Amino acid sequence: MRRKWMLLAMSAAALAVAATFSIAPVSSQLRDRVRDPGVRGGNPGAGGPIAGLSKTELAFFALGLEDFNEAEDVADGLGPRMNLDGCGGCHAQPAAGGTSPAVNPQVAFATKDGGMDRVPSFITSDGAIREARFVRRPGGTPDGGVSSLFTITGRPGAAGCNLAQPDFEQEHANRNVIFRIPTPLFGAGLIEMIPDATILANQATEQARKRDLGIRGRANFVSPGNRITGAPNRNGNDGTVARFGWKAQNVSLLLFSGEAYNVEMGITSELFQNERDQTPQCQFAAVPNDTQNFEAPDALKGTTAIQNFANFQRFLSPPMPSANAPGGTESISRGRNLFSTLGCALCHTPALQTGNTTVAALRSQVAQLYSDLLLHDMGVGLADGVSQGQAGPREFRTSPLWGLGQRFFFLHDGRTADLLQAIREHASDGSEANGVVRNFGNLRDSQKQELLNFLRSL
Repeated sequence: MRRKWMLLAMSAAALAVAATFSIAPVSSQLRDRVRDPGVRGGNPGAGGPIAGLSKTELAFFALGLEDFNEAEDVADGLGPRMNLDGCGGCHAQPAAGGTSPAVNPQVAFATKDGGMDRVPSFITSDGAIREARFVRRPGGTPDGGVSSLFTITGRPGAAGCNLAQPDFEQEHANRNVIFRIPTPLFGAGLIEMIPDATILANQATEQARKRDLGIRGRANFVSPGNRITGAPNRNGNDGTVARFGWKAQNVSLLLFSGEAYNVEMGITSELFQNERDQTPQCQFAAVPNDTQNFEAPDALKGTTAIQNFANFQRFLSPPMPSANAPGGTESISRGRNLFSTLGCALCHTPALQTGNTTVAALRSQVAQLYSDLLLHDMGVGLADGVSQGQAGPREFRTSPLWGLGQRFFFLHDGRTADLLQAIREHASDGSEANGVVRNFGNLRDSQKQELLNFLRSL
């Protein structure tokens, strides 16, 4: 059976459109006048292969999609601890490769196939799919690693393995738990193929305007002991610009896939060969669960699950925006102009171009992702206390906005389903979004609505 993961390795930073912390909270009267249009219905406009793939590339995409949507069990290597049993359960809205669906499958999974886990209070049927991380260890030292929600205890094939869940309720009461929700994967292959030089060149643009608004931004890459220019690649994301995950902590889709397979589902591979929980009674395989099959009759049969996941993402088309919903074409057009004039586009760069690649369908393409792929300080309001790579406790990757119109939940922890509230949450002490937020707060109500209409059209 093909294996899967749940790409919750989660990265982001910032709808740089946000309501201002320097202005009084939005009143109920204002909420009546300015409203989030809500999740855009109709055709998902996503989930299929990118145009221009060869016959062989389409076959690899189909195999990856099959693996992506398959649920795993203990015999496949699931566990000993995990957050769900398949990628497709988490990345489901509005199609395979998306983000949290309206109904959270983690609630049912807690007791699936005899599972004996409790559902933590922060996991609800109508809430976002979440992974949990403890900010600090018991002694007060930094943690930040994923604390898996569930175990294989009681499930078929797990006889003799008896594991307790972490004490989430106590840690939650101690304000020591932060959350991440699944990042959408649409267009991931285009993001992977954007050259480092393009990202860094875009970072250097419009410096005077960025400075006036308090916008900085930096790439998440590590090159210990070396200047970046001319420095050899070294691990710690190897000196190149990382770009995947809520804090841009992973540099490639294969690494992103392998890490998620191991962290979110507990399945080992050639990239991550060791179980995260090594309780002796819960080890049911002497070798990694997911390895290359060198005896396979053809290349498709021999690929590993993490290669299939990476290929699925790499060949997954970007989401299609709507030309007229919500609010009509003219309203969306005016909202798009406001997005630029307010300064939102200084972080949420509307488009970056891919470079050269062996995949013709990904070569020299314009990726309309609405992100600079840089880290930004989002202030105390969104700080999660966790560092990843060079990303500090208040820094997040600028979240790509393509596909925003069909998302149910916003921000790295899924704290709100209201786009206007998500905008407000970006304003706090120290946030790089504050200058843009003030601009948003000074708009007329009709203009705010048009900006919301534009965002929901993406």
